Amino acid sequence: MMKIAEMAINHYDDVLDLMQQVPGVSVRSADSKEATARYLERNRGLSFVALDGDRIIACAMCGHDGRRGYLQHVIVLPEYRNRGIASALVERCLSELESIGIFKTHIDVFVDNDLANEY
Repeated sequence: MMKIAEMAINHYDDVLDLMQQVPGVSVRSADSKEATARYLERNRGLSFVALDGDRIIACAMCGHDGRRGYLQHVIVLPEYRNRGIASALVERCLSELESIGIFKTHIDVFVDNDLANEY
């Protein structure tokens, strides 16, 4: 059964593996463990993973600048797609942003990521 949990730095290795498995996702220096730890600390309670048992099957990283929210790395393993997992993660992120007064959010998508652009 799938559950959603707040992303913590101890999820980093599994999330990095997820990012590397899914086409259309680019891993950059800004995605280092140290940078991710800072991001999660600064944006506490806004990024989430979806788990099937102990396995991370999806993630959504979310942050804000005080006025607008930003969604990044909304990723679902191919074999788990079309089950509403990305939508559930995005809704959770948006709900948490709204709870702190952030009502406008942007999502970063590469122009050549056809699957993400269709979403």
